[in-house]
Amino acid sequence: MSYEPLRAPCRETLTVRGLRHRVTWWGPRDQVPVVLLHGFQDCGATWQFLADHLPPDRALAAPDWRGFGHSEWAPGGYWFPDYFADLEALLDMLVPDGPARIVGHSMGANIAQVYAGLRPQRLAWLVNVEGFGLPRTEPGDAPGRYVRWLDELRQPLREGRFPSAAQLADFLRSRNPRLTEDRAGFVAGAWTRPAPSPSGPDDVELLFDPRHRLVNPVLYRREEAEACWAWTEAPVLLVRGDGGDKRAQAMRVAAEGMRAHIRDLEIAAVPGAGHMVHHEEPGALARHILEFERRLADRVRAGQPPTA
Repeated sequence: MSYEPLRAPCRETLTVRGLRHRVTWWGPRDQVPVVLLHGFQDCGATWQFLADHLPPDRALAAPDWRGFGHSEWAPGGYWFPDYFADLEALLDMLVPDGPARIVGHSMGANIAQVYAGLRPQRLAWLVNVEGFGLPRTEPGDAPGRYVRWLDELRQPLREGRFPSAAQLADFLRSRNPRLTEDRAGFVAGAWTRPAPSPSGPDDVELLFDPRHRLVNPVLYRREEAEACWAWTEAPVLLVRGDGGDKRAQAMRVAAEGMRAHIRDLEIAAVPGAGHMVHHEEPGALARHILEFERRLADRVRAGQPPTA
């Protein structure tokens, strides 16, 4: 069983801050697109499921972050502030005039949520899918983190290889039973390229740079992220999966905790979904996005300010 896309994508390569970035497009190229930002180890192409549930005349553009998908690997490694600069450069190319509309998942949502505070006038709205930030750290965590990073640098990088894309799809479903067989096959194809070997003619390798697996030696300072969130002026829709389990309860608490830092925040839950909402329940996610847009349009017609 294979997934049959309803909307045919097209692709282009843009040079962003010296690195080649793949951008997947759906819809008219003469329209300003909604920008779709993927999460860690994912790529822009797997927004296909969401694209198939949005209106066919809606323009969408999904870049691959540096070191993921078909974008170029960064020779100097990966540091989170680079993604803010990459996003700014991408928006200058994709949405050069006026504020941008962004849908981000996980890492992509966290990047966009901080950026929304750094450039409050640059976003028209943000749909944050499962981008809750990371757990708090303590200064005392730093020595161990640096030691672990130094130790990992001395070890060979782990190759991300599978005997076939089909076996990767089976692995993805074993990790996430909510993922349908056809979508798992599509994701496995989007995440890999052929890498035949004498012992495995059907071998594939994961597209992302294996250096992403190294621990980040720089501690995540949640207080700094929250301070950036507080500068956000654009309306934000935070979408979380609600699989009815302990994780869902924890994410509900995390989502509610963000209300204290984002002034114009709505929260929506997608029943039956886990973290990979856009892979598992793209139709429900599309409905939330369209309803959010309609509510914002109603605000404008009613003459209400953006943060009403």
